[in-house]
This record gives sequence, structure tokens and C-alpha cells, in this order.
Amino acid sequence: MTTRPDATASDPSAAPQVIALVDDDRNILTTVSIALQAEGFATRVYYDGAAALPALIDNPPDLVVCDIKMPRMDGFDLLRRLREKSELPVIFLTSKDDEADEAAGLAMGADDYIAKPFSQRLLIARIRAILRRGEAARRAALRPPDEPAEPLPDVIRRGRLAMDPARHHVTWTGQPVSLTVTEFLILEALAMRPGVVRSRSSLMDAAYQDDVFVDDRTIDSHIKRLRGKFRLVDPQFSAIETLYGAGYSFADP
Repeated sequence: MTTRPDATASDPSAAPQVIALVDDDRNILTTVSIALQAEGFATRVYYDGAAALPALIDNPPDLVVCDIKMPRMDGFDLLRRLREKSELPVIFLTSKDDEADEAAGLAMGADDYIAKPFSQRLLIARIRAILRRGEAARRAALRPPDEPAEPLPDVIRRGRLAMDPARHHVTWTGQPVSLTVTEFLILEALAMRPGVVRSRSSLMDAAYQDDVFVDDRTIDSHIKRLRGKFRLVDPQFSAIETLYGAGYSFADP
């Protein structure tokens, strides 16, 4: 089911960003959908992962908010299959006490998680933060080839790493590495100051803007996911170093 709000007052010609909601709790789907529409978003709702998967692949929204525990196909299976096709931003909804679910979801490539019961205001803030982080990459991808490019930031080169912020493109020893927006921003923060230990809080500030709160476990899970992706390209990858009790640094001779 898809619902769309009226055009926003600030820009009547602008198409609203689309948020897909996947949850077997119809009350959550209804209340969150209404709240998002009031903020100018369009919504699509699905009652389980099996119903959502083909629609999310064939007609991707801008972001997915997904429950974990659902019939037929749970949130983990949905995310795993989505990640085979795309890096579509995903926020997991988890039960308050399921810390293992939170860690597992982030390790699989979720961009964020929110524990139930949750504040709709917090959810909307997290959604806006993730969408803003991906806006520049989407503009670059959609720019016609004959359109003059905007002034681009320099490609970041650190040893075997190359990062192109404007195109959201990363390579290691010349081989592409596909990252989510959150992963890209964490890696960029580390690579900008090689050898400097970045605390978890400073990495949170780089990846989660607008005073959106996340805890240390979120950053740790994203770092684990980053290392795993680079080790698919280079099993000996060790450029992201941990200084226990202090944070992380990037070093590649």
C-alpha cells in the first residue's frame, strides 16, 4: 500500500521523499505513516518482509524503516537480501532489550536502529539525518553526463585507499568497495586524519549530524562491518586500527 501527502508548502513542485515502512504491527504502520506524511514524506507500507522485498528492489524508496521480528520473512532476512542488490538506507526497529539484535543488524549493514517503544520525533530526526547524508551522492549519480559538474571535493588518497566524496565511490588497491552512507562518512573521518586516533564520540559527530544520539556500540558495529567489506577485497586488510579505550585510527603505509 502506498500513500502520498500533498505537495509541501515550501516547494509545491518537489516530489516528496519516499519512506518504506515494514512491520507486522498495523498500529505502528498507521501512526508512523501519518507522522511522516505530516512532515512532508510519502510512505509505502508492507506487513512483512516477503511482501516488501520485491517492491523495494524493483521500485526503491529513499529509506526503509523495518521491524526485525515478522512472519514469513524477518527483518534480518530482508536486509540480507536487500544488501545483495543495493545499499538502500535501512533503519531497524528492535525490541528494547534485544541488544544482540541491534548488534547483528548493524553488522549486516543497517544504517541505524531504534528500540521499541520509540519516539516518533526521534525516528523522524534519524530519518532526516540519514537522508541528508546521502543527498550529495544521489545528486551526483543522477546528474546527466552532459551537464557541467559542480565543483567537486578532491579525491582522498591514503595509501591503497581512494575515496571520492562527490560520487560516493571507494576503492582499495583499485578494487571497488560498496559502502553505506554511514560507513562512508565514518571511513572518511578516519582517512582525513591518518594516524590520529578518533574517539567514538567524534566519529558519531561525523556520521550522525544534528545532535542525533547513538551509543558506542553503534560505531563499533559499523567499524566491524567496514573491516569485513574491505577484507572481501583484501583478506589482509588492517588499515583501521583500534586503540582500546580511546577509539579508532586509519593507517596504511
